[in-house]
Amino acid sequence: MRETSTTSLPTSPQLALEDTPLTIAGRTFRSRLMTGSGKYRHFDDMRRSIALSGCEIVTVAVRRVQTNAPGHEGLAEALDWSKIWMLPNTAGCKTSEEAVRVARLGREMAKLLGQEDNNFVKLEVIPDPTYLLPDPVGTLQAAEQLVKEGFAVLPYINADPMLAKRLEDVGCATVMPLGSPIGSGQGIQTAANVRVIVENAKIPVVVDAGIGTPSEAAQAMELGADAVLINSAIAMAKNPPAMAQAMGLAVTAGRLAYRAGRIPIKALASASSPLTGTIE
Repeated sequence: MRETSTTSLPTSPQLALEDTPLTIAGRTFRSRLMTGSGKYRHFDDMRRSIALSGCEIVTVAVRRVQTNAPGHEGLAEALDWSKIWMLPNTAGCKTSEEAVRVARLGREMAKLLGQEDNNFVKLEVIPDPTYLLPDPVGTLQAAEQLVKEGFAVLPYINADPMLAKRLEDVGCATVMPLGSPIGSGQGIQTAANVRVIVENAKIPVVVDAGIGTPSEAAQAMELGADAVLINSAIAMAKNPPAMAQAMGLAVTAGRLAYRAGRIPIKALASASSPLTGTIE
C-alpha cells in the first residue's frame, strides 16, 4: 500500500474510507484536483470555476503574466492567493536555461503576492510547437539545477517510467506524466505507463494534460495517480464552472474507487446472486 489512512476525504463526511491528504514537499492539500488559470473567456468564469472545483493549487504561466500576454492582463491579481496555493509554471520555455530563469521569476512573483515560502514550480521544457511534447533531456537538466536552488520541482513529462524515476532520484517533489498532448482532450492514452510510474514512485504522481471529461479524470485517479491537473477541459467547456464542479467530484470518486479496490476482470460471467436455494 502506498498510503495509510488518517483523515477523511474532503467532499463528504459519509465516505466509507479514510484517506491521507495530498502532501507535496511537506505541504498538505485536501483536494487532489489542480487547475490552471489560462484559456478562460472571462475572469469571473475562472474565479467561479476554481471555487466550485474545490481545488487548492492553481497554475500560473509566469512568462505570460510578466509580459501581460493577451488574456493574462491582471490575472495574478484576479485571485485571492491567501486561499489558493500558486503553482508558477514555465510554459513557453524551449530550453532548460530558459526554464530555470522563468522559475526564478515565478518564485519572486509568488513572494510579491504574499506567498513568501512558496518555492513550487511546475517545470515545462517544450521545444515542440506542434504537439507540445516535453523535452526529456532539457527537463532533467533544468530539474537538477532547480532542486539545487531549493525549488520544489513538479516536472511535466512524457509518461516515461525511467525518466520519472530519474527525476525522483534527483529530488523532484512530484512527477507529472501526460495523459495525452496538452489541450487535445484525447483522454488517458498512456494508462499502461502511468500505472508503472505509480507503482514505482515514492513521490506523488500527478496526471497532467489531455483529460477532457470527468470520466477521464476519474480514470486517472483509478490508475492510482495522487492528483490530476486540468485546465483546458474546464476553461474551454460551454459552462466552465459546472465542468469544474464535475471534475472535482470525479477526482474524489476516482480516488475513492482506487482505494476501494475494483473487482478482478474475468473472461466468463459470474452471477451476482447465489445459485443455491433456487426454486426448481
